[in-house]
Amino acid sequence: MRLTVFWQRMVDHFGAGYADSFARDHVMSELGGRTVQQALDAGREAKDVWRAVCTAVNVPHENR
Repeated sequence: MRLTVFWQRMVDHFGAGYADSFARDHVMSELGGRTVQQALDAGREAKDVWRAVCTAVNVPHENR
């Protein structure tokens, strides 16, 4: 998954105003105690990060 697709899915789910805030501020156990942004910066694949987000916030299956 390209980062542009990842960020578009984040915006689609959280809205333009909250997607960035969620990515910077929400620490997720699914990402080993990291935020979305920290996980991406550390080299985690965008598709794996998106899957973790989907699990953590119960993204509907059709949007995964």
